[in-house]
Order: sequence, then C-alpha cells, then structure tokens
Amino acid sequence: MAKPRIFRDIKSSGGDFGRPIEKILKSVRAGFIAFTVFYLIFGLAFVPGEGNSIFRYIDISRAAGDNAERKVLEDQLTELEKEISDHEATIEKYRAQGKGLQSEIKKLETQVAKLNLQIKAVNLNLEKLDSEIDSTQKRIGGTESDIEINKINMGRIIQSLYENDKINLVEIFLKNPDLSDFFGDLNNLVSVGESVKGALLKIVALREDLLDQKETLALEREDAAALKAYQDAQKANIKKTQNEKAGLLKETKGKESEYQKIVAEKKKTAAEIRKQIFKLLGGGELEFDNAYELAKFAEKATGVRAALVLAVLDRESALGRNVGACDYKKAMHPTRDIPAFLQIVEELGLKENLESGILKVSCANSDGAYGGAMGPAQFIPSTWSLYKDKVADVTGNRPPSPWRNADAFVATALYLKDAGAVNGSVSSERQAAAKYYAGSRWRRYLWTYGDRVIAKAQKFEEDINILSG
Repeated sequence: MAKPRIFRDIKSSGGDFGRPIEKILKSVRAGFIAFTVFYLIFGLAFVPGEGNSIFRYIDISRAAGDNAERKVLEDQLTELEKEISDHEATIEKYRAQGKGLQSEIKKLETQVAKLNLQIKAVNLNLEKLDSEIDSTQKRIGGTESDIEINKINMGRIIQSLYENDKINLVEIFLKNPDLSDFFGDLNNLVSVGESVKGALLKIVALREDLLDQKETLALEREDAAALKAYQDAQKANIKKTQNEKAGLLKETKGKESEYQKIVAEKKKTAAEIRKQIFKLLGGGELEFDNAYELAKFAEKATGVRAALVLAVLDRESALGRNVGACDYKKAMHPTRDIPAFLQIVEELGLKENLESGILKVSCANSDGAYGGAMGPAQFIPSTWSLYKDKVADVTGNRPPSPWRNADAFVATALYLKDAGAVNGSVSSERQAAAKYYAGSRWRRYLWTYGDRVIAKAQKFEEDINILSG
C-alpha cells in the first residue's frame, strides 16, 4: 500500500527537518490504527442502554440526601443489634441454668423476640440496599454515557486526523507563509495525535470502571435476594419455635419430671456423634470424629474455637452457593484471580488436572459477580495467596493446597482469627463469620449467614462437649 502524500513529501524534503516530523506523524497514524482495532474489538460493548444518558450527572443534593438517609438506617441497625445482643444474653442465661422446663420455655419465648428483631434488621438492610442499588445503577448509566461521549469525541479527532493526512507539507507551507504559523499547524497536527491517545486511555479507564460497577450491582442484587430468602426463613422459624413451645407444654403438661424424661430420651451419645457424616462446604465428606480432630488442630494453632471452624466449613451453612462446578476461565476475575490461580496450580503440579477439566471452582453469579472459590474453605485465589505461607507454617505442607482438608481447616481458622473471632464472644464470632462469607459486605450477612453459623456452632459445641465428656 502506498504511503499518504504527506509522508512521501516530508520524506522527500530530506535533512533533519523532515525525519522528526515523519516520526511524529507515524506515531499519530499508529494511534489511529490502535484505536480502530480497539473500537472493532470492544466498541459494541460500550453501546449504552436506552435512556441511560439521563444519568450522566447525579444531582449532588440528592446524593447528600441519600447519604443522610443511609446514616439514619445505620443508626437504627446499630440499636437493633444491641437489642438482639441483649436477647442473646438472656437466652444464654437460661441455657446455663440447665435443662429445666421453665428455662426452656423462657428461652423459646426470648428466641421468638430475637427472631422478630432480626426480621426488622433485615428490613432495614434491604431498605439501605435498595438505595445502594439505585445509586449503582445511576453510576453505571453515567459511565456508559461518558463512554459514548468519548467515542463521539474520538470520531471527531480521527476525522480531523484523516483530513490533515491528505494535506502535503507544501500545502501547509503555502497556506502559512509565516514560519511561526507553519510550525503552529504542525504542532496542531501533533496535538491531534495526543488527543487520540488521551481519549483512548479515558475510554479504557471508563470501561474498567463500568465492569467494576456492574459486578458491584450483581453483588448487591445477590445480597438482596439472600436477605429476602432469609427473611422468609425467619418467619417460618418464628412459627416453628412457637409450635415447639406449644408442643412442649402439651407433652409435659407443665410437669418438670415429664420434661426430664423427654430430655433423657433425646440426649445424643458419643457413639452416635462419631457416626455422623460431616459434609464440607467445598464438597467431600468426613466422619465427624475426623473433622473434629482437624478443627481441634486448627483451634490449637489459632485460638478460634473448633465448633466455629466446623460451622463455617459445614455445607449447610453456605446458603446454597455453588461450591465447585465451573471452569476457572468463565468463573474467575481475569486480573485479580486467574494469574494467582494458575500459579497455585503450577506449584501444586495440578496442571494436568486443570487441562483435563477435573479441577473445578465455584461458579460466577448469573448477574455477573465473579466466582472462582476453591476447595473446602472456598478461598478465591487472590485471598489464598495471602494466607498460603501462614497455612504452611502451621501444617508443614509446602506448598499448602486449598483442596487438602488439613490446609483448608487451618486457612479457615486463620481468616476467622484475622476477622476478630478469637475472643470467643458471640457477637465477634458472628461478625467474623459474616466477613468470611461476604468480605466488605459483611453487615448484610450478619443476621443471615453469620447468625446461622453461630446457631450451627452451638450444636457442634454440644456434640463436642459429649465427645470430650
């Protein structure tokens, strides 16, 4: 293909004057080609949805109002959490009094009161989440509009570049006999190239922001769905607890001696507990006795109680999240997790398993939130990379594997320790469990995942006490 006239004219002028200008204009042309390729590959992804342009500018006063509203909701949540903690203290007091009929009745009554408060807390969280979803949707609309505007600007710059490319050096000189004007036009041409580069970089940055915003929206929608499902479950739990109280009174006719017979009949034995199958969160099974030994080992190394480690790793506490059925390429964050995942696979010599399709990870959310969690502890690769040396120091396995039970138990305990679970208080353990499941979004899962883990841990603690007795 023949070069455009302007390049031929500059080159034929010779000398030191022609070469730098030719170099500059080649750079400009390279920028144009780079943009064209970029546009062909990614351009269609930037087409904004209908009506999105109205979100380009968010009213500042409204944003301030949203923040004030969220602050009010957060204050109400804090007050509710305090009331729930008070009820928990009362429940614990009745539990400590022993298995008496009146204590059990009062415990059930307090449990109903606590469940009602938890439903209120969920309602407040949903109200706050609705506001956040609305804000995220507007940010997405604004970003899509900004991308479209930058595409239009880029088109204008390229049109200008194309038109300038048709003008040869002599025409520029004749048009501007004054040398200062001549060089001014050349500088303008160079600045067009810089504008192409700047607009291209801005579009790339906006695209990355858009992907992050869409993942945030997917996570917010996932959180809202989980909260609504939990709300329904808690309403069912209230009815169940009330029926349990009514059935207990009917069965015992209010007599303590009859209640003690029921307790004796329902009491588990150590042999029964050992026969139980413990189902790991990330797939696989262990006899309870073996799972308990791993949890005790993790407790000794970290100070996090074994019952809490078991509750977090237990499949039933996972709220139905997919634990390992997808290919990493479709499930993982491309820059945050895939490089770390491939390094883990390489270190463990599992490349053949990966290529054959044996090695699976948790699936991505259907709305676009990334998955990619590995093994029983369900760590994403970037988080596992932060903990693997600590895990190795405890287990002696170098390198440790997220798919090895001993390493997974220790990793779970280490994370819970860092999340504040060591002091043993119910509130701190609940908070640590919620952070384990949802990271920075933990408050939304305090009374869903977090509270379920605590309830499960209490049951495991009872089993552990029988085994240890």
